[in-house]
Amino acid sequence: MSLMNKIVDKSPRRFIDEQALATTDNFAIEHGKAQRAIEWLNSYATKNNKKLEIKLEGYLLSTTRFGNFEVVSWRGDWSTARDLIIRASKKLNIKVVEGGYHVKGQLLSSLFGISREFAKVYSGGSIIGNLELSTRSGRWIVKGEKSV
Repeated sequence: MSLMNKIVDKSPRRFIDEQALATTDNFAIEHGKAQRAIEWLNSYATKNNKKLEIKLEGYLLSTTRFGNFEVVSWRGDWSTARDLIIRASKKLNIKVVEGGYHVKGQLLSSLFGISREFAKVYSGGSIIGNLELSTRSGRWIVKGEKSV
């Protein structure tokens, strides 16, 4: 894998079938609807030979404007994970959070957990807002919210 194809994240990589797969917790699914969405996502990935596995992390991300979200971790291909999370938002008519966005030039500080991270909030497959996130004790917390 060339340097240009690597995805930078703060989590360890796992190997499946001799291929490095990213693992992280930069997605969250609307509270109360996460289990159904995870079942659909994992089933869809299996049926379509996509390398993706999603599971609940066991804590909530609370927002004032968009409600509560259950944080999920995933293992697999980044582009597949992103595509399927947004597809689930549209197909299941749920809200999802897609995190992992950083201000350009702050990559080094983000590796040490001292920079800001941003996330997009989708509902029905469309962006409805943005979040500013930070971590405390390894868990996301919301620092700011903005509706689009």
